[in-house]
Amino acid sequence: MFTIDHLGIAVKSLAAAKGIYEKLGLSVSPEETVEAEQVRLVMVPVGESRLELLEPTSENSAIAKFIAKRGEGLHHVSLRVPDLKAAIARLKKDGVRLVSDEIKTGAGGHGYVFVHPSSAGGVLLELVESAH
Repeated sequence: MFTIDHLGIAVKSLAAAKGIYEKLGLSVSPEETVEAEQVRLVMVPVGESRLELLEPTSENSAIAKFIAKRGEGLHHVSLRVPDLKAAIARLKKDGVRLVSDEIKTGAGGHGYVFVHPSSAGGVLLELVESAH
């Protein structure tokens, strides 16, 4: 079953951005750093999904470049899939463009890949494997 895992939101400052969610009474996870992506992040559970607040740790990171070009805001939509390898194989077979064919390890140790916006209606789509 496919579900929305999280919405990735690019922010300049985690400290500033997470405040609104805390004021709403939502819990905010401890900060985590994903060195490979050059980001620091927190997760904010909302119902069965989450918001992922992403702060760049380097001006060369994809999130820093996104903020420089578009400003803070929605960066990607992440779908939880039951079998990431099978989903990738199916998409590649159908000619879908991926940002990278390599499954990377992200926050919480989950494997993920990104589908290029040119193949997803202008949206950067992340696929993560379900932990269930």
